Amino acid sequence: MSIRKVVKYGEPSLREPSKEVHKVSRKITDLVQDLFDTMYTNNGVGLAAPQIGVNLRVYVIDASTKDNPMKPLVFINPKIIKKSGAIIEDEGCLSFPEAYTAVRRYKNVTVKALDINGRPFILEATDGCLLARAIQHEYDHLDGILFIDHCVNRFETDSILQKHHLPPIEEDKLLIEPDLEEELEND
Repeated sequence: MSIRKVVKYGEPSLREPSKEVHKVSRKITDLVQDLFDTMYTNNGVGLAAPQIGVNLRVYVIDASTKDNPMKPLVFINPKIIKKSGAIIEDEGCLSFPEAYTAVRRYKNVTVKALDINGRPFILEATDGCLLARAIQHEYDHLDGILFIDHCVNRFETDSILQKHHLPPIEEDKLLIEPDLEEELEND
């Protein structure tokens, strides 16, 4: 369909919670195609509707690699229904060009969503794989949460943001994640 402009960190719309999709209409299928077109053009792994200025609960992921080919995935009205384990990995985001920082994520997640045809599905991603991390990253966008809110070291992250001419961390948005901290201590 068309390539959309990716909203950059600092735009208020990235912090707004998204609305549920009531019907998988032509408008939604067109949005999904725009998300894929925009994601691929920008060499992304995932893209959420809020990142192109549309605050609807929709995101797409293509976590395919040479070693692990998989089909592109569409998530409409997703809900993470199970999470366990913990991992620290570097993460980036198309709304934060070239900026990467270490973040805490769950190692294993199970998500329930609707596909492009409006059919429900459940998907499990394990072992801290790219798909598991991408599901959480894109899901967060739907609630106005950004990957930097999960950062391991806020001072290092601020320095990275500054280097890339991005606004500093919003301290009041930093997440306190005792479950993840406990999992990390037990690993």
